[in-house]
Amino acid sequence: MSDGRDEPLLSVSSITKRFGELTANDDIHFEIDRGEIHALLGENGAGKSTLVKILYGALQPDSGQIRWQGRPVSVSNPAIARRLGIGMVFQHFSLFDALTITENIALALPKRPRLQVLARDIARVSEEYGLPLNPMAQIHDLSVGQRQRVEIVRCLLQDPHLIIMDEPTSVLTPQEADDLFVTLRRLSAEGRSILYISHRLREVKELCSHVTILRHGKLISTCDPQKETSESLARLMVGSEIRDVRTSAATIAEKRVLLSVRGLSLSAGDQFDVTLRDISFDVCAGEVCAIAGIAGNGQSELFDALSGERTVENNRIYIDGNDAGAKGINERRKIGAAFVAEERLGHGTAPQETLSLNVLLTQARMNGNGIRGPFIDYGEAVEAKDRICTSFDVRKSSADPRAYELSGGNLQKFVVGREFNRAPKLLIVNQPTWGVDAGASAHIRQSLIDLARSGAAVVVISQDLDEIFEIADRVAVLSRGKLTPFTSSRETSRETLGLLLGGAREGEAASAA
Repeated sequence: MSDGRDEPLLSVSSITKRFGELTANDDIHFEIDRGEIHALLGENGAGKSTLVKILYGALQPDSGQIRWQGRPVSVSNPAIARRLGIGMVFQHFSLFDALTITENIALALPKRPRLQVLARDIARVSEEYGLPLNPMAQIHDLSVGQRQRVEIVRCLLQDPHLIIMDEPTSVLTPQEADDLFVTLRRLSAEGRSILYISHRLREVKELCSHVTILRHGKLISTCDPQKETSESLARLMVGSEIRDVRTSAATIAEKRVLLSVRGLSLSAGDQFDVTLRDISFDVCAGEVCAIAGIAGNGQSELFDALSGERTVENNRIYIDGNDAGAKGINERRKIGAAFVAEERLGHGTAPQETLSLNVLLTQARMNGNGIRGPFIDYGEAVEAKDRICTSFDVRKSSADPRAYELSGGNLQKFVVGREFNRAPKLLIVNQPTWGVDAGASAHIRQSLIDLARSGAAVVVISQDLDEIFEIADRVAVLSRGKLTPFTSSRETSRETLGLLLGGAREGEAASAA
């Protein structure tokens, strides 16, 4: 009897999954060989998340078959997936800040080992795979890159044959991404397989030997990325050409300052927050200014201060000349500001409410888009919702779904589009294209540039250096709660920004680059 060694490690055939009238996966076939790094690509809503949830046992297919090492299997839950040898590193970390690395990993293991023994295993595995960790360190003290190492080591301790990785470099500096690629290639050389989900096509071409591409729930192609260009891969994903983002130099004729921040310091709200230290900058009408930073260095705290979720006394923030430091978010909206939070579900939207009601909620203290003094016109809110969904190509399973029913990328398009619909003179957006496919990313980025060139001021807080260099006129780095001076994006480099993101001082970064 064959032991399955001559068979693909994993093969799926005729996998179909429906949610009501929506077919998320429609007759999907593909294979992953031992030791292969295999990319899974597709637009937001293409069916990638549904497919990997089926592979990991979090969802069950309506029809089709999964074969593992040549034998048909039923992956009825994640515990069975892990017993088979399928592990997953999720895009959103599931770690407890108040616990140590060892304690966090212990909670995920089926059999609770002695913590001392587990700590030694963590130290050994992390050293072997170039993922250095101190097992006794608390999670809240770790950088985002180190937290991802914890997730990977936790997965490796379960000895997987296949590792599913969802957007693994979305929160890493270029240097950390390069280190991760070294680890993934070593895992591949050992015979472990990796299913790699990413919107960064350059990474896919660099790392992967095969690509499976989904579009609208259907299998479009399985191909060799080395024989494709980034443009041809993107075209297969979206079914059409993706327009290049058109950039032009900012023209600031009158140098009208629409956002001015002066000596902003903000103490940490709790032990896990970051203290902001003496931040000052101006943003003028007509320009896009980007603030680069790795998560956990004060971006959320800065966004909260700029949006009015945390108010600041002593007039540290001025919007179009108005003292705004002590004003809340609705008062800042009334003077022409708009805000897109990083967390789209729960922060940017009310998950259980419809899209049209979510439009109303941001207008609750002002007239427009369905608000007429004390009266609500739902028809106008529905029209605004339809206008947003058309303009930003928000794909949905019903006319007015609840926010949580949209895929992450489509919800992001809706949230961004909702703020654009208000025609703001100042837009502050945190991670505008996080988890968004190539076509939608290009549309959002172009919209940010066009808004600025129409006379608005745009502040983009982003971890994506490709995005920053594509759209920003000026860029600064936020590290450990301190902001570097803004410089022209055309006069700096990815390497310099990467070093600053990692905590190097300006002089050190410039000399190293």
